[in-house]
Amino acid sequence: MVFYFPILGAIALATGLVIQRTILKKRKINIKLFQSAEFLAIILALLPFLYFFWKLEAQAFEPINIFIFSLIIIFSIIANLFTFYSMKGEKLNNLEPAKILEPLFVILLAIVFSYLISETMFERNLKIIIPALIASSAIILSHIKKHHLKFNKYFIAAIIGSFFFALELITTRLILDFYSPTTFYFLRCASVFLISFIVFKPNFSKLNKKVRLEIFALGFIWAFYRVIVYYGFLKLGVIFTTLMIMLGPIFVYLFAWKFLKEKINWKNIVAAFVIIGCVLYAILG
Repeated sequence: MVFYFPILGAIALATGLVIQRTILKKRKINIKLFQSAEFLAIILALLPFLYFFWKLEAQAFEPINIFIFSLIIIFSIIANLFTFYSMKGEKLNNLEPAKILEPLFVILLAIVFSYLISETMFERNLKIIIPALIASSAIILSHIKKHHLKFNKYFIAAIIGSFFFALELITTRLILDFYSPTTFYFLRCASVFLISFIVFKPNFSKLNKKVRLEIFALGFIWAFYRVIVYYGFLKLGVIFTTLMIMLGPIFVYLFAWKFLKEKINWKNIVAAFVIIGCVLYAILG
């Protein structure tokens, strides 16, 4: 039964990406304002659930764990800043090959951390690692288009952003046992929002009612997605959860085709079959 949760996470990821892409492409919203509003929406979405799922153990306040939490916030801010910079100067479609490197970075970092820190915390099972690497490679190859692949400063910034998002996720696993997934994501987003609010000084009154509702819905989706990812990390392992979440691009293809009228090319179809095969092998193998 627990295997179904990452699949729900993959659907949430795809839904969130399609909504996010729609807002950024059609609403002409300032990205600094969008980022601040998105984090605020996530915080508001999580607030009602803190009463039921609050967990914060004493170990979280140990100096080493406070330091790790601080690193996670720093990694998240760096990732968002580089992503923001890349999106400001380059088309979203041209950045896709860089943005979808995140699962591969997560897997590679998990392998490194399994040797440096803990094999039990970061699994080293080849039956999971190999299909995860194959699936992530399939996603990357399906997004590479020769005429879109421009290694300019914006593309490199997107790669750096993907790396720091992955580093943030991997580092999170070090202290996640001391929190509930809901508590951790709330505290993480509240910290990032506070810093973003101070730095960007967003004026939320510039958002019309329709955009506010869209961003609020997006906040619920991202909250649901990340809580499931953290839950998967705890119950299923980092690499296995990442592999299951890689079903997300399949739903992205379908949703983008259905709602954004984007075409599905043969590379997307091949990648979808490869990912499904890898997931089935990992579950049944």
